[in-house]
Amino acid sequence: MRAAWIAPLVACATAAVTAAPQFVNVWRSPDVARLNFAGKTVAALVITDSQSLQMSGEEALVRELSARGVNGKATYRFVPAPELKSAESAKGWFQRAQVEGVVALRPVSRQTEREYSPVVWSSGYYQSFWGYYGYGWSDVSVVRRSKDTTVVVVETLVYDLARDRLVWAATSQTKDPGALQEFVKELVDAAVGEMTKMKLVG
Repeated sequence: MRAAWIAPLVACATAAVTAAPQFVNVWRSPDVARLNFAGKTVAALVITDSQSLQMSGEEALVRELSARGVNGKATYRFVPAPELKSAESAKGWFQRAQVEGVVALRPVSRQTEREYSPVVWSSGYYQSFWGYYGYGWSDVSVVRRSKDTTVVVVETLVYDLARDRLVWAATSQTKDPGALQEFVKELVDAAVGEMTKMKLVG
């Protein structure tokens, strides 16, 4: 009976509410007083080896840019994949698309933090040494834990292509990010909030 109600408790603890992105490093160009891309074409770029992540991430970013009065354009839509990774090859495509700014997202790392809980040890096989003994040897490759927290680190960069200059940059950490669309929305919201605090945007 005890195990019957402990299992849902552990499941609820595992399904923790996702945390909003937290910026650990933020920088703005001292040469730019205000940033205004309203009505201008801004490329959404997700730098990753995963084409599906790039496409879905850039589309999500375009939606957030468009919602803010910017003419967002997914990079994968105007730069052919074979020429995407070469600055020399890609530059012409950006120029022909009349891109005036770029918002680039680059996933830097993804790691899992493990948190152990007494709940795990107060139920099931762990209560008896001999009950645990056989179980322990039969499942040595699995680490029993109450919660895994996934931490994703993303680099966010904003460029003014008219001057080919970095305008704003930040590194953020997000714990247990949800669906990609929601993750990008929260990241953009947080980035705009940071830029507003720095009086880079209104």
